[in-house]
Amino acid sequence: MAGLAPARLDERARIGATALGDLARGAAFLGSGGGGDPYHNRLLGEAMIARRGPFELIALDALADDALVVPCGWIGAPTVSVEKLPNGNEALRGLRRLEELLGRRIDAVLPIEIGGGNGLAPLIAAAQLGIPVVDADGMGRAFPESQMSIFSIAGLSACPSVMTDASGALVIIEAADNHTHERLARQLSIAMGGDAHMTEYPLTGRLAKAHAIPGSISTAIAAGAAIRQARAAGEDPFEALFAALRASPLYRFAGALFDGKITDLERETTRGFAIGRVTIEGFMGAGRLDIEFQNENLVARRDGKICAMVPDLITIMDRETAETITTDRLKYGQRVKVAGAAAPPMLRDAKALWMVGPSAFGLAEAFVPIEKLNGWEDL
Repeated sequence: MAGLAPARLDERARIGATALGDLARGAAFLGSGGGGDPYHNRLLGEAMIARRGPFELIALDALADDALVVPCGWIGAPTVSVEKLPNGNEALRGLRRLEELLGRRIDAVLPIEIGGGNGLAPLIAAAQLGIPVVDADGMGRAFPESQMSIFSIAGLSACPSVMTDASGALVIIEAADNHTHERLARQLSIAMGGDAHMTEYPLTGRLAKAHAIPGSISTAIAAGAAIRQARAAGEDPFEALFAALRASPLYRFAGALFDGKITDLERETTRGFAIGRVTIEGFMGAGRLDIEFQNENLVARRDGKICAMVPDLITIMDRETAETITTDRLKYGQRVKVAGAAAPPMLRDAKALWMVGPSAFGLAEAFVPIEKLNGWEDL
């Protein structure tokens, strides 16, 4: 295939139905509450596998320097995506129009964010185009805004960008900077019914290899598999998950933050986001945890003291199954465990924190790594 370097055997893998389920489970965790619920994309993926066979996953290093690589995913409020189903052709139409704009074929796609449903969405697009998915992504988790990507942090442009919706609308965005691109795309997503597909940050293979977060899809699959296998063996799925994450170079610290029941929930869909807060009371009077979210969980305060904050991951999970509960599916009375993990190292340097750290979300506190807040340095 043009645009791909000769691949070693370890550079290519196949994602079948079992691995797809593992990816959905792992990507849900890495979404930190956001990225969209993976359920619908998992169903689409299973149907695609039944018709066309497994998805092709290639290593980042398998790309030729002159390959055309396109990140893509969905933009909007997760609360809308649960009820507003796509028509299935949004990604294909957007990617085909981008090919027309750039005057060449796309060689591979990757998730703009590995979190939630967006971690699976590019697989469907890749199968429709007959191209592979790169084992990498642009955020290492999910973030609510387009400019909060590793590509934007590196100074790359999101444009030209193409947005499509279920009704057949297609809009091309050319913006002077990535913050303007996000502002325009957000308003368009609202006009498109609160949920739309977007291609952005078209890259050469050289730029993808220099800046994309490598191995995030295979890490999500490993995390999801750890939960599945632990449950089947009657073992603790949370400990299995944490061990899988710690084995990855991306998420070196992981553990439990809180255990309890949801006793209060405030959530509204506004400005194209799902925004709110959730309160979890510990069992037998074991304290209280408050979490604020904007699509994704942003900050967790245990008895008034911060125990985790962006860009580190905060994920609310069913305490029996270890399945992630996304912010759009939170309900009063759910019995949950809250888990946390360190963000990939490239999201924690000063330049990245300016765009994805606490101050980017209006939080007054300076970033403190989750392992220091919880005494996990020796884990």
